[in-house]
Amino acid sequence: MTAKTAKSHPSRKRLVVFVVYPDIVLLDLVGPLQVFSHAPDPVMQGNGYECIVVSVSGGLIETNTVVSIPSEPIARVLDRDIHTLIVVGGDGAIPGRRDATLISAINRLAERAYRVCSVCSGALVLAAAGWLDGRRAVTHWDDFQMLTEEFPHVKTELDPIFIKDGNVWTSAGITAGIDMALAIVSEDLGRASAMEVARSMVAQMVRSGGQSQFSPALMRQASDGTGRFEALHLWMADHLAEPLPVETLAAQAGMSARNFARAYAKATGTTPAKAVEAMRIERAQDLLETTPKSLKQISTLCGFGDEDRMRRAFLRTLHVSPADYRSNFQV
Repeated sequence: MTAKTAKSHPSRKRLVVFVVYPDIVLLDLVGPLQVFSHAPDPVMQGNGYECIVVSVSGGLIETNTVVSIPSEPIARVLDRDIHTLIVVGGDGAIPGRRDATLISAINRLAERAYRVCSVCSGALVLAAAGWLDGRRAVTHWDDFQMLTEEFPHVKTELDPIFIKDGNVWTSAGITAGIDMALAIVSEDLGRASAMEVARSMVAQMVRSGGQSQFSPALMRQASDGTGRFEALHLWMADHLAEPLPVETLAAQAGMSARNFARAYAKATGTTPAKAVEAMRIERAQDLLETTPKSLKQISTLCGFGDEDRMRRAFLRTLHVSPADYRSNFQV
């Protein structure tokens, strides 16, 4: 089944329709909903969107928390022009992808929409409806294999926070739906509006879809499941500007260099040197995104020593230079 073509931009009335079903992830819904509910339109001098939550039959929809969500029947919006349609994710997407009534309803809504989106595992439902065929798409890393195996016509990608392919958008796990929503607001109403919403939500930054859904710090914590080197990682983060050879790290961990290197690789799946470089790159990314510091200053603060060494590390790991990274992601 080939993907449909989204309609051209409708009127300035921006109707955002969220499709829910039993066992959604609550944050998949309320994160983007919060963004659109408070996005200021600089032209209309008020909120730029009207939001409605719908399900097949309406009524209360159970989430993965103790909170149930009220919804309107999908039939209520079948005669309206929809600006942005968002299929919410959750464990309910697994049976939902085989629910003929839900899939049919989503198709009818999508045919009326200017923009079609999914959050997290909602991509499974959108793929089942045919909207991702031939398109690049992303979902939560835990659903990547299912999306890839069941829908081979989808160009599934594992890493990005969100992907825009034409007027079809997909986002990675849970909070990535907020990033996607902010990017949509930026596209519709301008970056200033998106930044205003981000500030009001105390969001750390407006992240581009090209950034990874895998936080390096979280990956370190996950790989070091016992927390054996947690104290060392905290110490490393405070001393990145200093030389950090394996002998220094081993001494800090109270081990011989040989035993430390072996134990660290076994516990974390990487070498001490690669871990240091990853932390330095992560710190440099943050400084490039959020400060006006020069590349020379950043390379020194992060322990690279000079700009060229930092540039080589960025190209090797992120496939982009520090200067281009700043151009793409600076807030």
